[in-house]
Amino acid sequence: MNKDLASGLLLLALAGGYFWAAETIPNSMLDDAFGPRGLPVVLAGLLAFLALILVLRGVAGLRTVTADAVANDEEDDGEPDAALPRALGFLLIGAAYVVALPWLGYPVSIALLIASIALYERARRDWRLPAAAIFGGVLFWLLFNKLLGVAQPSGVLFSALFS
Repeated sequence: MNKDLASGLLLLALAGGYFWAAETIPNSMLDDAFGPRGLPVVLAGLLAFLALILVLRGVAGLRTVTADAVANDEEDDGEPDAALPRALGFLLIGAAYVVALPWLGYPVSIALLIASIALYERARRDWRLPAAAIFGGVLFWLLFNKLLGVAQPSGVLFSALFS
């Protein structure tokens, strides 16, 4: 059994459990057409769909195993050792985002997060990096604040400047 098949089956079981838990949410007389179960059921369905893609990919991978693929798997044995420092780097970037968020506000913090991750992943340092970070910060702010109506922190810095 390869990683995709095992992960897909695990995620499919998780989606089933999440769907079952979502179905236990009681209805209320104040519910709208979507209801309190709507989003969790949609998320469970999306997770099940992605899990099925992983399962299919894993099954297809079992059919195409060759001697070269087996040799490549043996060479990847050192990868888990390298994964821990990489994961810690992402954790530190996330921690810096959490610390910066109340001070800098959501749009600036998310733009810095996008840029930091891109730099950490060794993205080319040209005009596209700050453009993508700024675009992402504005896009996510518009998505959450305007479209979804979920207010994001403006930050101490900008509250002091614009109040």
